[in-house]
Amino acid sequence: MQRYLNILGQYLSPLKGKVAVLLLAMLAGIGLQLWIPQITRNFIDAATQKGPEGTLIQLAVMFLVFALLNQGFSTLSTYLSADIGWTTTNALRVDLFRRVMRLDMRFHKDRTPGELIERIDGDVTSISNFFSQFVVRVTSSALLAVGILALLWREDWRVGLIITAYVVVIFFVLQKRAEVAVPATRLEREASASMFGFIEERLAGLDDIRANGAGRYTMNRMHHVAKDWLNKNLKSWYMRSTIWTSMMVLFSLGYCLTLGVGVYFFQQGLITLGTVYLFFNYMRMLEAPLDEITRQMQEFQKASAGILRVEELQNEKIDIEDNGTQHLPQGALSVNFDNLTFAYGDHLVLKGLNFDLKPGEVLGLLGRTGSGKSTLVRLLFRLYDPTSGTLKLGGLDSREVPLKELRQKVGMVTQDVQLFHASIRENLTFFDPSIPDSRIHAVLKELAMDSWVDALPEGLDTKLQANGAGLSAGESQLLAFARVFLQDPGLVILDEPSSRLDPATERHLNQAIGRLLKGRTGIIIAHRLDTVERADKIMVLSQGEILEFGEREALKQDRSSRYSQMLRVSRADNLEEELEKLGV
Repeated sequence: MQRYLNILGQYLSPLKGKVAVLLLAMLAGIGLQLWIPQITRNFIDAATQKGPEGTLIQLAVMFLVFALLNQGFSTLSTYLSADIGWTTTNALRVDLFRRVMRLDMRFHKDRTPGELIERIDGDVTSISNFFSQFVVRVTSSALLAVGILALLWREDWRVGLIITAYVVVIFFVLQKRAEVAVPATRLEREASASMFGFIEERLAGLDDIRANGAGRYTMNRMHHVAKDWLNKNLKSWYMRSTIWTSMMVLFSLGYCLTLGVGVYFFQQGLITLGTVYLFFNYMRMLEAPLDEITRQMQEFQKASAGILRVEELQNEKIDIEDNGTQHLPQGALSVNFDNLTFAYGDHLVLKGLNFDLKPGEVLGLLGRTGSGKSTLVRLLFRLYDPTSGTLKLGGLDSREVPLKELRQKVGMVTQDVQLFHASIRENLTFFDPSIPDSRIHAVLKELAMDSWVDALPEGLDTKLQANGAGLSAGESQLLAFARVFLQDPGLVILDEPSSRLDPATERHLNQAIGRLLKGRTGIIIAHRLDTVERADKIMVLSQGEILEFGEREALKQDRSSRYSQMLRVSRADNLEEELEKLGV
């Protein structure tokens, strides 16, 4: 229970004023609910005893006023509950999303985006009631039930004793069933996350699924995933419904018991007809708080599973610690790998790398798929930390630099550009409104993109389709270059951005590459040898080791070097094949 109180206090404490008003509104409503049956009892007794008409009118007016006030407090409580629930759960969503964004690649490699969406949204939705209603409603319902029992004891101790015993039985049943559905509900949430992940993966690969005729297989898998989710959902619902079923039976017995006792006492002349109604009405009123407690317990069971999964995400270990206090120098950055080793678990990926790049130098990085090129780049961004050894940028250990600053000083252009369903301005600035349009236009002009943007219907405000649909590959790449220009990094990494372009667009892009690398350190991951002709140094990686590293011109002239051999036998479109021939 302590973990639930901790998370409740964390997100409700900023809203303590609203929570206090909500509690007061509910307490006022409880008082009115307890008093209204007394008015009704007095009205019935006055009417059966032919009391004064003025008394009846006065009681009727009091009943209406109290009923209206009760409705007003109920409306206020409903509004505040919804407001508190949405505010707290949105804050929790933001915190979870921030947590997911900070978690390293080890975490993300094991989970699909669809699964994380279900964690951030689905699990949080399941506990929204816990934030907005659980404590307040359970407390107010318990107070209402205690108030009803106290009034029953005041009216007749025998009736009070019988109904109190009945309530004790109900709470005993509640206590026994309290945790029955938590494991099943947790499995239901996990199955839901798996289904979201499955759908997300298949939609992302829709073109390949259609092109390879895998539609029937995909639908068959969807059937199994959905069946698993349905079965776990039904089991979870059944386990939770056992509480409701038990309460329905107990309430039916309670009504029979109350009516039977009331009629007996009335026939014995011990109570009035109005008091019989009072007993029955209080018994009926007991159903509401007990039913509310029952329902809240069911919601709590669902929330418990969500809270456990949220806690798992909040407690997920962050391997990349952001404790840096040193600041990178302005301008081009030097790069130094000192006996750097990196492993994924037990799999050694990079093995004792040693090399240096001076500020402003450009490195051409060659190697077959799986040689370690992508891992080397991820280390530069601190998506991972070295297993051993050091990586220095601008003379500083990368771990000594704040993550935000490091990733601003290292820019990258990939073959697959991620564009958002937003305006061109927002795509270029990554939604940073502080970057002025004058600077954006200057960058576009430098890349010779100004005429293209000016010709668009709304210029920088033109909305792009999701994933850049409707743009050519060259236009997408140039937008990515403009992003990096605006970032103004000291180190630029290019993952062969021109490999899939037509010759005319490639020439345009090569001009942009030249402008981007001017005054900056660069690393070009090459899939074609002609791409590294602008490089100062060449590195050849194979199975995580440096086979060759040196000045490009010197390696080119050295006929025994691997780079020289590649140049003699290479064709522009088969670098992987030539690397394999040379044993790289």
